[in-house]
Amino acid sequence: MKFVDEIRIHAKAGDGGNGCCSFRREKFIPRGGPDGGDGGKGGDIILVADHDVASLVALFFEPLIRSKRGAHGKGKDKHGRSAEDTTVRVPIGTVIHRAGASSQDEVEAEPIADLSEPGQKFLLCKGGDGGKGNTHFKSSTNRVPRQFTKGYPGEEGWFVMELRTIADVGLVGYPNAGKSTLLRAISAARPKTASYPFTTLHPMVGVVDLPGYGRATVADIPGLIEGAHENRGLGHEFLRHIVRCKTLFYVLDMGASEGREPIDDYQSLRKELRLYDPTLAAKPACIVANKMDLPDAELRLKTFKSRFPKLKTIPVSAEISEGTDKVIAHLAKKFSPGAD
Repeated sequence: MKFVDEIRIHAKAGDGGNGCCSFRREKFIPRGGPDGGDGGKGGDIILVADHDVASLVALFFEPLIRSKRGAHGKGKDKHGRSAEDTTVRVPIGTVIHRAGASSQDEVEAEPIADLSEPGQKFLLCKGGDGGKGNTHFKSSTNRVPRQFTKGYPGEEGWFVMELRTIADVGLVGYPNAGKSTLLRAISAARPKTASYPFTTLHPMVGVVDLPGYGRATVADIPGLIEGAHENRGLGHEFLRHIVRCKTLFYVLDMGASEGREPIDDYQSLRKELRLYDPTLAAKPACIVANKMDLPDAELRLKTFKSRFPKLKTIPVSAEISEGTDKVIAHLAKKFSPGAD
């Protein structure tokens, strides 16, 4: 299924029904007076955060959200039926911004809603109130009122919805560093793995079972490249998913299988995160030194540790699940029940 993490939509709440102009007509009652009922309220459009929804793909195919209008009022003081609300289920972590009709129009930087909790609701567009029937306008000086009001229009607008994956840990690294392989080794998630870069095209979240009945969610963020903060490659589409992670695991290729040095990779990754959002570089972090089974990996690890002695470093070989128990133990210290 197509993964969609950003979408522009147009939402229109239902209009209110019109009030009615009517007069009571019954046998032997020649002047029954006004009896026009009110119009019904238009339907609201409500967003609900749902943990069973993984992406915004449903809105990709139906970007126009409409709610029905309220029924018109009738004679005999019959009020129009209010329309049912339209509920749209979105993934947890959806951020909503106001926007213009065109993709070239500026999107407001300040979000109007951030649905970060399961079941959290947000009223995106309010339905219009119903109009008043002519019975509201009768008075001692206006015995035969013919005034009534039309229903009020429902709110409408263009919005941009952006999904930011919510996970305890984000795996950050260059393409082919072994992030997906690591996620497969420590969780039940089964992301695609292959020997070419950008095998992972969208974030994958796995659940890691920890000692003491604890759990941690780990997100495999697709590989970053230099210039990602400037939206090179798929920069912003990937970086936005790191914002909510509580801690980051920098997955480095200690075997330099792609011809890059792990020290350079780490410094470049830190730079990209800092330029995109300074708070990302300040998040708690751990180094996962991957591919330790390759030649000269031990030597590169020793050099890396001497350069960054204060960084927590866990040597692993995710391909053969060697050292991955230490990764789980580190997660347990942070996310098991009773952990600090």
